[in-house]
Amino acid sequence: MFDVIVIGGGHAGAEAARVCARGGVRVALVTMLRAAIGRMSCNPAIGGLAKGNLVKEIDALGGLMGEATDRAGIQFKLLNRSKGPAVQGPRAQCDRDLYAAAVRKILEEEPNVTIVEASVSSLLRDGAGVRGVVLKDGTRLGAHAVIVTTGTFLRALMHSGEQKTVGGRFGEPAAETLSDSLRDLGLKLGRLKTGTPPRVDRTSVDFSKLEEAPGDAEPRPFSILTDRLALPQVLCHLTYTGSFAHELIRANLHRAPMYSGQIHATGPRYCPSIEDKVVRFAEKERHQVFVEPEGLEHPWLYLNGISTSLPPDVQDGVVRSLPGFENAVIARYGYAVEYDFSNPEQLDPTLQARGIDGLFLAGQINGTSGYEEAAAQGLLAGINALQTIRGGAPVILRRDQAYAAVMIDDLVTQGTEEPYRMFTSRAEHRLLLGCDSVYERLSPIAARLGILDDGRKRRVEARVARMQRARDAAESASVTPDRETLIWLGSANVSLNEKATIARLMQRADFDIERFTNVCEPVLPDVADAFRALSGEESDGVVSQLRYAGYIERQQREASRQADEEGLRIPADMSYRLPGLSREMVEKLSFVRPVSLGQASRIPGVTPAAISIVRMHLRRGVVQTV
Repeated sequence: MFDVIVIGGGHAGAEAARVCARGGVRVALVTMLRAAIGRMSCNPAIGGLAKGNLVKEIDALGGLMGEATDRAGIQFKLLNRSKGPAVQGPRAQCDRDLYAAAVRKILEEEPNVTIVEASVSSLLRDGAGVRGVVLKDGTRLGAHAVIVTTGTFLRALMHSGEQKTVGGRFGEPAAETLSDSLRDLGLKLGRLKTGTPPRVDRTSVDFSKLEEAPGDAEPRPFSILTDRLALPQVLCHLTYTGSFAHELIRANLHRAPMYSGQIHATGPRYCPSIEDKVVRFAEKERHQVFVEPEGLEHPWLYLNGISTSLPPDVQDGVVRSLPGFENAVIARYGYAVEYDFSNPEQLDPTLQARGIDGLFLAGQINGTSGYEEAAAQGLLAGINALQTIRGGAPVILRRDQAYAAVMIDDLVTQGTEEPYRMFTSRAEHRLLLGCDSVYERLSPIAARLGILDDGRKRRVEARVARMQRARDAAESASVTPDRETLIWLGSANVSLNEKATIARLMQRADFDIERFTNVCEPVLPDVADAFRALSGEESDGVVSQLRYAGYIERQQREASRQADEEGLRIPADMSYRLPGLSREMVEKLSFVRPVSLGQASRIPGVTPAAISIVRMHLRRGVVQTV
């Protein structure tokens, strides 16, 4: 008997198991292969645009992805550095083997986690709830809550050209019977598809013909626990497809499973295969291919940009047409994976299956793509399973609090028919969701829940205090345009026409905080000391917060207005057969069963007039139940 059973040892399962264990409950992490825990199925990288924000949110809530990334990262880069902070994203290329080893080590060091190497054949029901699992060998494990994080393994089928193989990942079996158990509980399942590119022997590549793609000169870690990145940093490279590859792909589309009719599932819109790129973007003469090492000592290169399920002979031709790859040896061919998923509109915002007590779903089973999206769901599903066991209030983050909240709200309110990927454009309050303020927003929540360790808590408090001190110093110190001031400001490349605070000067796009700090010390020692105490990331964060203060305040006011709607809770058993509501509105609202008026307003097709009717009944307290 356990408190929580987590099915699957991928990115979602690892976060769910760890956070529940940190909450003091007994966890069984059931995985088909212990050695596959934390394995990076596709790209050996963490983060990116919006995805990097998710990783920082996970770290602020006490999760493990940032820690593991820092232990395994071999190239760190801040994407979109030339643009505003709202659309920047940290990313790290990782050593594939070291990342998985780091995740396993973190879980093995948790005394409340028991790793069970087995396959789950079915779920144990108890009335309207789930209370455990049955393993393939007949063993029964009981629990108060079960979190399903099966990734791409439910009835999984791998495709490489005309060849089909049962399995959720190269060399690993599929979960064949668990889908039936989910259907028996009333969940409707669909099919999605993902894919991976070929891997190439690095010794067979001529790097002199490739463009260099370096990381940042001063790499920044993901986790607040990391003082120093221990691993050496490496180069990535860039090459391009050309007309030969495109013609070869077009000539063999009839052999591509997505075009031959062999695969009927929907693939990712925003990470298409090279076949899809050639067809959908026929006007493009070339496509980027990022050449990324699988690890410091790993013999393979990952070809990011040519995910494919074309037959091996076609993949050989495409790869060897790339500049620098004329003599390339493919170590593993690319393939597609088709798998079952449960449309997330069947979930509550806690990620518990609606109407099924104790069953939570997280990760690719909910129709998402990407390690980061999976990990964030696993963490929040774990938190809510923990709260269920404790008898505590559910944890539902607001859209102005976290990208994870935007993602979950999108999924449970709108559902998905294709693999969902997080983008900054999905967040209406993205200025409030930057990495600079993530610990202030989310760590207090984790601390109240008792899932933030003391070391992380101390570091968060110290970081928040340092940044607040710098903001206060910049807002309180001012300069006037006298002769002496203009001279030293000029050496910092700052002009001045009227008296202004330092915070006001920072609102200029060309303001250089490092240069300013160096020259202002004799005149404004408090400002210099406050900013010198910050890390580079913290300093950039303070400058951004002051530079965009007006816009941030405007979004905060908008979020506050919307909070009224979010705060108007809807009873779980409310009847929507209200005077004035059409049958269509009743059906839509009854299907999603929103937890708040705010969520109701985001259901596709629900009209403002319908929301007004629901609001009126809620505020009058005239609510009928089903």
